[in-house]
Amino acid sequence: MKKIILSGGGTGGHIYPAVAVAEALKRRFGGDVELLFVGAEGKMEMEKVPALGYRIVGLPIAGLQRRMDWHNLAVPLKVLRSIRMAKKTIRDFGADAVVGFGGYASAPVLWSAQQLGVPTVIQEQNSYAGLTNKILARRAKRICVAYEGMDRFFAPGKITMTGNPLRGRFSKEGADRGEALAYYGFRAELPVVLVVGGSLGTRSLNEMMKAWILSLGGADAPVQVIWQTGKYYEREMQAFLAAHPTGNIWQGAFIDRMDYAYAAADLVVSRSGAGTVSELCLVARPVLFVPSPNVAEDHQTKNARALEAKGAAVVVPDAEARTRAMARAMELLADGEALRRMSENLEKLARPDAAERIVDEIEKVMK
Repeated sequence: MKKIILSGGGTGGHIYPAVAVAEALKRRFGGDVELLFVGAEGKMEMEKVPALGYRIVGLPIAGLQRRMDWHNLAVPLKVLRSIRMAKKTIRDFGADAVVGFGGYASAPVLWSAQQLGVPTVIQEQNSYAGLTNKILARRAKRICVAYEGMDRFFAPGKITMTGNPLRGRFSKEGADRGEALAYYGFRAELPVVLVVGGSLGTRSLNEMMKAWILSLGGADAPVQVIWQTGKYYEREMQAFLAAHPTGNIWQGAFIDRMDYAYAAADLVVSRSGAGTVSELCLVARPVLFVPSPNVAEDHQTKNARALEAKGAAVVVPDAEARTRAMARAMELLADGEALRRMSENLEKLARPDAAERIVDEIEKVMK
């Protein structure tokens, strides 16, 4: 019986890649593998992972607040407690390997495993490695990456290009476009822009949409737009659209059928987190990235620029989104050749078998 610990969380971008690998491990080994997730107490993984049928242990780990806050005084004690708990969990479970996907819990679990001599695998999702992964990589057996040039951060002999694992079956063919257009009440003769900013939403993308709608002066939008506001901004944006009714716009807090959204879209306007980038490569939908500036090491900008350098994306800085992004999107929609090239270049970067490749590396370190 192979026993493997998967650690990561805090956001869906860390949780769902771990779940995708868990599913691939089950496919590979069937009943001959036992899995345990380790997350952070109070974070979303403590609900999401059990709901998917997996066992999870929570650590009392927390990160430093960016502002001066008295909660920061407790962080060192929480780290020490988390390391003690992680070591006990690894011993009690009898782990054969530990895989880290990022997030608060990943660091103490990987560090503890390395102290105990348990093989570790790191899944680095971004094009720019964070400080924690650079430190932990020194004793990791394998580092699974999604971008070229990661030997700037890690020992070349440890690196394997796997891509980022995704749940679901995204592909260029995807859902039927006619069905997708009907789902949103759209017409085939007008192009479609998908504006998506994550489950909670993105202020700058919502402000971009507001400014663009106001610029139309009450006329219907010249293109059709799927506008995902996010939960946090749902009521505010609903009220705005009610006050400025505009045809050809579908608005919602969530997108339940991302396969339909991608199938309908001629162009995507989006943040550039690792999971989103990987999805867009698989579906090969031309994209205008507006990277979030509020992330560690500004990794979203680096992710977006890496694709831009390969002709697979266009980038508009967050500070310019309100005034420039939709105008640039309209220019792109008028340039069919640019959209075609972008789609082709995205498809070249797709890694549909990323989860299976990571399982290959886990299997190697257990031998």
